Order: sequence, then C-alpha cells, then structure tokens
Amino acid sequence: MTPPEPQKTAVDQMDSSHPLARQMHFLISRVIKPALPTYPIELVELEAVFSKATQTIPWRELQDDSVWRQGWV
Repeated sequence: MTPPEPQKTAVDQMDSSHPLARQMHFLISRVIKPALPTYPIELVELEAVFSKATQTIPWRELQDDSVWRQGWV
C-alpha cells in the first residue's frame, strides 16, 4: 500500500480491518488544517458510509495496515 498523503487524502476510501458496530467502510471527508499554515497536518475526519457517523483520527494511523486498508474490499 502506498502511504496516504494528508494533502491528497480528501474523499479517499478506507476499510477498517477491525469493524466496530458494523462500520467497515469509511470516507476521508475532511483534512483538518492546523491553526498555523506552517504546522503540519495531523488530523483527518472519517465518515462511516452507512451510518454517516464521523470520527477524527491522526492521519498517520491510516498507514497502519493492520488497522486500515486503502480502498474498499
């Protein structure tokens, strides 16, 4: 898997390797910009496809293949 880049991840599709509450498919709905533009991007907002529930996670967690897979399986 190619590592996600925070500037290019908006509306990427992700799958959770360990679904919780029957939520497996997610969209990266928003890249949360830092207060100062010189600071690096650290957070993204994921939206569950079926329930539309959102959660904010550090974008680097998406690089962990044991938790997240890019695309939908």
